[in-house]
Amino acid sequence: MSNIKNAFASGKAFIPFITCGDPDLDTTYEAVLKMAENGADLIELGIPFSDPTAEGPVIQGANIRALAGGVTTDKVFDLVRKIRKTVTIPLVFMTYANVVFSYGADRFISTCKEIGIDGLIIPDIPYEEKEEFTPYCEKYDVDLVSMIAPTSEDRIAMIAKEAKGFIYLVSSMGVTGMRTSFSDELGHIVEKIKEATDVPVAIGFGISGPEQAKNMAKIADGAIVGSAIIKILAEYGKEAPDKIGEFVKSMKNAVREA
Repeated sequence: MSNIKNAFASGKAFIPFITCGDPDLDTTYEAVLKMAENGADLIELGIPFSDPTAEGPVIQGANIRALAGGVTTDKVFDLVRKIRKTVTIPLVFMTYANVVFSYGADRFISTCKEIGIDGLIIPDIPYEEKEEFTPYCEKYDVDLVSMIAPTSEDRIAMIAKEAKGFIYLVSSMGVTGMRTSFSDELGHIVEKIKEATDVPVAIGFGISGPEQAKNMAKIADGAIVGSAIIKILAEYGKEAPDKIGEFVKSMKNAVREA
């Protein structure tokens, strides 16, 4: 059993995302510390990739900046080792299948275990192909987090029954990025998931402000925010960590009210 369950143990969870190495790894380190200090329950760490197909322009830009700065998977692993000296909340990687394949799935996932990564989100691996990774995830006790989209209707129960850690419910179709409205089906989807499993459900893609986070946390067990944090990084660069801490605090307070 991974550490992820602890993120949902004391109420609704707030889960921020950050791309490692944007604008540099030192800034990522400081930002993660500020997130943890200000109430983040679990943090998603993005390993940069040259073709992040699930991402909108904001997070694509973060990937480009990080890669241009020379960020590699090994450097991200070293960053997590440093983070784990002080941060105890659950951490998961969000990255793409090619990153794991090119590193070697066994080597990648065993390193996740060694450095204290609790889970793995791979958005370009469909449910039907997850067996490429599940044996290694089970071997090293790293949760492979399942994603469910509004179009998953016929497969919701099937995906939910095998889910580990938490379920990432995608708020709407398309790529990541801030949105003004969300599918009316989300409540119905959460109900279907809850009929099949007691694994927590967090909603992500497009949530950018406290009111939206609160509304999503009313429906589900938590809210995930990425693009809004990357925008703060793009605007403030190395000065962003304090701003990110303030943002996380406001989002966690909103989620608590759900």
